[in-house]
Amino acid sequence: MDDKTAYKANYRCHEPGITPDQVADSYTDMAQNYDEILSPERYRGPEIAANEVAARISEDKRGIVRIIDVAAGTGRVGILLKDKGFSNIDALEPSKGMMALLEKTGVYTNTYSEFLGVGQNSVPKDTYDVLVIAGGMGEGHIPVKGIDDMIRITKSGGFVIIVMRKEYLDYVEEYKDKLIPYMDEMEKQGTWTKVELKTVHNYSFNKDGLVFTYKVV
Repeated sequence: MDDKTAYKANYRCHEPGITPDQVADSYTDMAQNYDEILSPERYRGPEIAANEVAARISEDKRGIVRIIDVAAGTGRVGILLKDKGFSNIDALEPSKGMMALLEKTGVYTNTYSEFLGVGQNSVPKDTYDVLVIAGGMGEGHIPVKGIDDMIRITKSGGFVIIVMRKEYLDYVEEYKDKLIPYMDEMEKQGTWTKVELKTVHNYSFNKDGLVFTYKVV
């Protein structure tokens, strides 16, 4: 599969006006081919996310900390985290097709087949030392209010790490002039503090990505 075909296939999950349910169904439709479409050469999100988590957690604590992989997809982030010594990893993934694949990895302890930021969420509060998202932000994906759920289910002192495509801040209406201001507002309210915001090159299809790292208060 060439890059143009792969980009078009992935775009089906990001079309303007797509709803969360439609996003989940689109990922289910492409689940069997997902790792080919978004191969590591085209999409470096899982690698970047796993490296960022590892940079925040010392090796002696990696078997103890609890991690939730949000929008876990086929489980690539979890597999990379396991390779780095993490063993207590849960997953949240609303796509049934993706969920079926990530469960086969044997990496995840608990799984949640639901969304963030679109209503009641069953993930217990103050549960995780690290919440990590790679590729879960986009048109019809996790809305700005998903930040509330991220903070709620992360322990005080825990990290929220979000890896996303930089250009989404410019043209995804849910995020444009909204996502970063909301993140800043949560910081002003004292619910979390910014640790780092950095740009990463060649994140997805040679486009730049952003890595947000926050610590929950």
